[in-house]
Amino acid sequence: MPIVFKMTWIEIKLLAREPVTLVFSFALPVLVLVVLGGIFGDQTMERGAYQGVKMMDWYVPSFIALVIASIGMISLPVHLSSYRERGVLRRFRASGVTEAALLGSQLLVSLSIALVGAAAITILGIFAYGAQAAVAPAEVALSYVVSTFAFVAIGVLLASLAPTARAAQSVGLLLWFVMLFVSGTSAPLDLLPPWMVTVGKALPLYHSVLAVVDPWIGRGMNWTQLLIVAGIGAVATVLSLRLFRWE
Repeated sequence: MPIVFKMTWIEIKLLAREPVTLVFSFALPVLVLVVLGGIFGDQTMERGAYQGVKMMDWYVPSFIALVIASIGMISLPVHLSSYRERGVLRRFRASGVTEAALLGSQLLVSLSIALVGAAAITILGIFAYGAQAAVAPAEVALSYVVSTFAFVAIGVLLASLAPTARAAQSVGLLLWFVMLFVSGTSAPLDLLPPWMVTVGKALPLYHSVLAVVDPWIGRGMNWTQLLIVAGIGAVATVLSLRLFRWE
């Protein structure tokens, strides 16, 4: 644990020196929320399981999940792949850092980054568009932590499989944009055609969105979706620990 905390502190200081590296994680979700808020700000869902729910009450928690996905699918894989290309991971290994310590430090850093992104999305949604605050904040926090764990594990797995940082970025961006359109973040699920919902169910963001949205709007914890997210995270963790490459 001392190694984990030390690495976490170092990573945070590096991010503070180069905050522009986090622009994609924060700026794009906020920008999309502003656009969608301008279009659907006062509307409610007219059909489906979430009929009557104000659309901004859906978008705010779903974009919290989107920020987490941005970290796990783009920022983290590119970051670790760049470390490998520059020989940083090789130096970590020579210093006695284990795969578990590396994963643990990235999880803590990602939790911190995602928390800042969630706060920005929440403040914007509530004060600019009149979205409601979370009805069950403790349950939302649990979904947030589990979703972050899952996407960090996925990010480490992508970094393990990608040969270069550019390849990690390309794959991560492609997956992120696909999830953006089929997971209920660009359009609520009741507006999507059935085939798009089917595609979304095969991707982790769909389940994270529902796990965060349901307790946020007062529907209670969606344990089914949360367990699916946790299962995805567990499988990705096992695979990333087995496949992780230091050089």
